[in-house]
Amino acid sequence: MKLCFATRNANKIKEIKDKLGDAFEIVSLEDIQCKEELPETTGTIEGNSAQKAQFVWEHYKINCFADDSGLEVDALNGAPGVDSAMYAGVHGDSEANIKLLLKNLQGTIHRKAHFKTVITLILNGDTHQFEGTIEGSILPETKGQEGFGYDPVFLPKGYQQTFAEMSLEEKNKISHRSLATEKLIQFLQSTP
Repeated sequence: MKLCFATRNANKIKEIKDKLGDAFEIVSLEDIQCKEELPETTGTIEGNSAQKAQFVWEHYKINCFADDSGLEVDALNGAPGVDSAMYAGVHGDSEANIKLLLKNLQGTIHRKAHFKTVITLILNGDTHQFEGTIEGSILPETKGQEGFGYDPVFLPKGYQQTFAEMSLEEKNKISHRSLATEKLIQFLQSTP
């Protein structure tokens, strides 16, 4: 079965190919000649994930899945949430995003947070969603050099290291993205 992963991220494509094996042919947005920016205007992680998958399904008529992720901090009413990648105004400026997050949490004792990924699969016109979350808290300062985004300030519950102090292999065993991906894979493998 051919499935489009609605992403331009080569690492994400490789990761899912490695996990799915030969049972599925995974293609990227480039492979299906999709040059447009996928819409992300719903204001929620679930909504943006669904919106991206729906766009590919409607315009390219191919079974597909899309993901969206974010960091949700309790004390900030779920912010940065759907705006995690551009919290400080510039898309993908992790340093500025972390700086703003820590500033907004200054003096806050309650620093509980979680990362969430939602994957939306559209298979033969039917929509399915898979969610992965990992609970943790936000440290008052950065620790570690690995990972990306908010990894240096996110301490997963039950662990002594931030995501940025863990090896990629360790992080991938427990991360929100891998939990959602596992649910997707289990579903695909059980689909006749």
